[in-house]
Amino acid sequence: MLKTLTSQIREYRNASILTPIWTAMEVVMDVLIPYITASLIDKGINAGNMENVWFYGAVMLGMAFLSLAFGILAGRCVAYASSGFAANLRRAMYRNIQRFAFSDIDKYSTPGLVTRMTTDVNNLQNAYQQILRVTVRAPFRLILSIVMCLVIDARLSLIFIVAMTVLGFSLFNIISRVAKLFQQVFVKYDELNQSVQENIQAIRVVKAFVREDYENRKFSKAAEGLYKLYVRAESLMALNHPVMNIVVYGCIIALSWWGAHFIVGGTLTTGELTSLFTYVMAILQSLMMLSMIFVMLTQSAASARRVTEVIEEQPDIVNPENPVYEISDGSVEFRSVRFDYKSSETSETSETSETSIPSKTKQSRRSALFNVSFSIASGETIGVIGGTGSGKSTLVNLISRLYDVSQGEVLVGGRNVKDYDLTSLRNAVSVVLQNNILFSGSILENLRWGNPKATEEQCISACQLAQADEFIQQMPEGYHTHIEQGGTNVSGGQKQRLCIARALLKQPKVLVLDDSTSACDTATDAKIQRAFREDLSGMTKIIIAQRILSVKDCDKILVMDNGVVTGFDTHENLLKDNALYQEINAIQSADQGDFDSPKKGGDA
Repeated sequence: MLKTLTSQIREYRNASILTPIWTAMEVVMDVLIPYITASLIDKGINAGNMENVWFYGAVMLGMAFLSLAFGILAGRCVAYASSGFAANLRRAMYRNIQRFAFSDIDKYSTPGLVTRMTTDVNNLQNAYQQILRVTVRAPFRLILSIVMCLVIDARLSLIFIVAMTVLGFSLFNIISRVAKLFQQVFVKYDELNQSVQENIQAIRVVKAFVREDYENRKFSKAAEGLYKLYVRAESLMALNHPVMNIVVYGCIIALSWWGAHFIVGGTLTTGELTSLFTYVMAILQSLMMLSMIFVMLTQSAASARRVTEVIEEQPDIVNPENPVYEISDGSVEFRSVRFDYKSSETSETSETSETSIPSKTKQSRRSALFNVSFSIASGETIGVIGGTGSGKSTLVNLISRLYDVSQGEVLVGGRNVKDYDLTSLRNAVSVVLQNNILFSGSILENLRWGNPKATEEQCISACQLAQADEFIQQMPEGYHTHIEQGGTNVSGGQKQRLCIARALLKQPKVLVLDDSTSACDTATDAKIQRAFREDLSGMTKIIIAQRILSVKDCDKILVMDNGVVTGFDTHENLLKDNALYQEINAIQSADQGDFDSPKKGGDA
C-alpha cells in the first residue's frame, strides 16, 4: 500500500523534501526566540542596559522575520506537494477504472467509487499535508523545547515530564476509541452517497410514484447514521481540550510555585522563568498536535486502503502478449460456452426489460450460460429472444469481451476473442447496450463517440439508417442541439436511435442491438429493421428483442431459456418445432404483438 501511494508523489518529490526542511528551520527560530527573550529581560531590562535591549530586540525581530519566511516557504511547498499528490491519486484511480472489465466494475458500487475519488482522496491529501508539515513541526518543536528547558533548569523540567506522561496517557485512550469510530464512518458515507445518487438518477420515477416521503426517510436514515458516528467521535475528541487545559494549568501553577522559590533562592532568573512558561506551552501544544495527527492518520489509513484497492485492482480482462489487430470478417461462433457470474455480480443487472415471455427451463445451477454452441456466418442477421434472466445480454457481452467465458470459446472472424487486441475487437464489434447513455454536449458530439473523425455527412447518413434524422431535423438547432446530461431532453425512443446511429458510425463488422428498439413504436422499429436489411447487408447483426415482430424476418432466431439455447432456426421452423417459441408467439399474438400505436407515430 505504501509503495503504491508513494509512487504517486513523483514530480512533487522535491517539494515534499523541502517542506520538512523549511518547517524545521521555522521551528528552530520559534524555539530560540524565548531563549533570547530571557536574555533581553535579564541582561537588558532588569540590568537597565538599553544597549542590550536594542541588541536582543533586533535579534528577536530578525528571528521572527526568518521564522515567517521559512513558514511561507514551507506552506507553499506543502500546498504544491499535497495538491499534486491528490491529483495523481485521482488520475491513477480514474485511469485504472477505465481499464476495468464489467466484472471488475461489478465489484465496486458507483457511490463507493465516488466516495473514494472525493472524500477518501481529500483525507489522504490532508494527511499528506499534515505528515510533511505538522508531523515534522510537532515532534521537532517538542524535542527542542524540552532540550531548552533542560538547559535553563533541569529541576523544573521534571514538571514537564510528569505533565507529558499524564497528557500522553489520556490522549492515547481518547485516540484509540476515536480511531475505531472513524473506520465506520466511510461505510456510512457510501450509504449516504448511494441514497443521493439513486434519488437524483430516478427523480422522475420517485415523483411519478409519489415516493418523496419514502426517499426522505431513506436519506434521513443514512444521514442519521453518519451523524451519530460523528457525534460520538467528536464527543470523545472534545475531551482533548479539558485534559489539555488541566495539564497546562497544573504545569503553570507548579512552575509558578517552584519557580518563585528558585528566584528567591537566587538559582533562577525572572527571564529564565518567563522562557520556561513559553516552553511549557510549546511542549503541551506539540503533544496536542501529535494527538490530532494520530487521529487524522488513523482516519486516513482507512481511506488509503480504499484508494489503493482501486489503483491496484488488476483488470480481469487484458490484452494478450501478442494480440491480433485484424478481424477478418463478422462471423461469430460459440463453442460449448459456460459463463458464471462472480458472487458480487448479477446477470439481472443487464436483463431488466419488461417481459411477457415465459421461462420453461429450470436448472439448479449458478451458470448464466450453459453449454451454448451455435455459429453465425458473416453478414447474417440473427434475432435473440427469451425471457428476463435467460442470458441474452450475457451472451452478447461475451462477443466483445466485456466479460470472459468461464468455459469454452467465443470466436469472431474465426479466432478466439481472447487472441485479439481489445480496442480492435471492440471497434469491430459495436454494441448498443440495453441502458442507453447520452452525454452532455451536442448531438454531433454524442454521435462522434462512435467515430471522432466522422464528418457531419457521415453522422447524418448513420442517423438516417437509425431513423433518427427526421426528429433531429425538427429540433431548433438540428445536429447542433445540446443534449442534457443523461439525455433528459430527448425521449426514450429518440435516445435509442441516437445510440444506434453512434454505433453505426464505427462501421463495425458485427453490430449488436441489446433490446435497443424497445422504446420505439412498431412502425419505427420496422423501418430500422428494413434499413438494416437493405443497407447493411454485409454487416453481421445480432438483435435482442422482446417482440417476435422485431426478429421474425431475421435469417435465424436464437431462442434462450435460463441460459440454455432451446432453438436456433428460422421463424417458420421455430413455429413448427419449438414449444417455447410457439408459446411466446401465441401470447404476443393474443396481445396483438405489443401495445404500440403506429398511427400516433410516437416514442414510448
